[in-house]
Amino acid sequence: MSQSAPFRPFETLIDQETALSLLREATAGADDGELFLERRRAEVLSYDDGRVRNASYNAAEGFGLRAVRGETAGYAHSTEISEAALRRAVDTARLAVGDGGGTIADAPVQTNRKLYGDDDPISDATFPVKIDVLKEIDAYARAKDSRVVQVSATLSASLQEVVILRPEAGAVTDIRPMARLNISVIVEENGRRESGGTGGGGRYGLDGLIAPENWKSMVDEALRIALVNLEAVPAPAGVMDVALGAGWPGILLHEAIGHGLEGDFNRKGTSAFAGLMGQQIAAKGVTVLDDGTIPDRRGSITVDDEGTPSGKNTLIEDGVLVGYMQDRQNARLMGVAPTGNGRRESFAHAPMPRMTNTYMLAGDAQPEEIVADVKDGIYAVGFGGGQVDITNGKFVFSCTEAYRVQNGKVGAPIKGATLIGDGATALKQIRAVGNDMALDPGIGMCGKSGQWVPVGVGQPTLLIGGLTVGGAAA
Repeated sequence: MSQSAPFRPFETLIDQETALSLLREATAGADDGELFLERRRAEVLSYDDGRVRNASYNAAEGFGLRAVRGETAGYAHSTEISEAALRRAVDTARLAVGDGGGTIADAPVQTNRKLYGDDDPISDATFPVKIDVLKEIDAYARAKDSRVVQVSATLSASLQEVVILRPEAGAVTDIRPMARLNISVIVEENGRRESGGTGGGGRYGLDGLIAPENWKSMVDEALRIALVNLEAVPAPAGVMDVALGAGWPGILLHEAIGHGLEGDFNRKGTSAFAGLMGQQIAAKGVTVLDDGTIPDRRGSITVDDEGTPSGKNTLIEDGVLVGYMQDRQNARLMGVAPTGNGRRESFAHAPMPRMTNTYMLAGDAQPEEIVADVKDGIYAVGFGGGQVDITNGKFVFSCTEAYRVQNGKVGAPIKGATLIGDGATALKQIRAVGNDMALDPGIGMCGKSGQWVPVGVGQPTLLIGGLTVGGAAA
């Protein structure tokens, strides 16, 4: 299929020298700033209960202009990329600069690294082909088991193209593809309904996702989880040991710990981990990284939204806090180097410190031995939604697939289990780290201050002692 012409705003929409002159006007006397230009196209196709529920295509472009002075940032954005719109934005951005007195920070040092291709995933297949795949998913799931009463499948693809211009005259470009397939199955037996779901994707095209060998395995997995839940008994309640599976359960790590290690919360002293740099905050053997450099991963970025190349940043090393995730503003104010974690949802949003792919490194324990060490607790391998209070690290997570474990034996699946605790305590109560580190299949989205960005998570099998499990009365 034909693709749109590349996004080259300085050739088609506004003269680069004019844009640079206006950017320098906006950032005169400031500490930092940039002009962020973006074009994004996205398509979402949803097939639910035997019919097309949603078929949407969205296209947007615009710019965001930022001037930073001290702790203050002036930000203006527009859906019109033109000299007139940019001139209007300058006045707003300069409100943060005041009387000036700042010195523009050094520009990010660029690399030639490229972590993903730049082809448009939307163009990988025609609209009828995509719909046919969704219909085949529905038919396959229903044919697999007579208890299947509803099937939902969503195929999404997008391409984000960005150009970042800095006052030193350097322009950085990044073309970011994304594709994802999600499948959910509902089964019914004897009047009881349960669901199971799975998904996957990354910064690549649709070809692999819509291949039958891929989506059939995804349907099989969604159906397996649904049937497991059909047999689930009410979850116990109380304080107990919890074994966490590898991969997607790293979402608990992301929420309960990752947000607390973002630079802005620590600079302001609002994080539960503020002021603890160099201290033992986790059990020995626990090493946590945020790594935006893994090729083709959902959370990866060649450069962040300030133009800084992404990094492989160690946050916790052998239990010791050694680093925070930083954008340029918070890094400067804290006297450290940016880490490539300045991210924004779109041109309409200012950047802030955000995670990319956050994961715990493998240890040396065998996963089966970790589960066998659970005397009275649960084994949680799937999670749904969760929430955390950054100020104290307290979290609540719901399990989508979990099992009762007694005397080291995995028993019946359980439903309605929630994990309750706080990140700082949970880190110290990690008793075993498995040798099976895995990343999630590419389904993560992270929200912060109203902005959403794609992320990745990962971890090995873990044993955490003394978490509170909410469920039915024991």
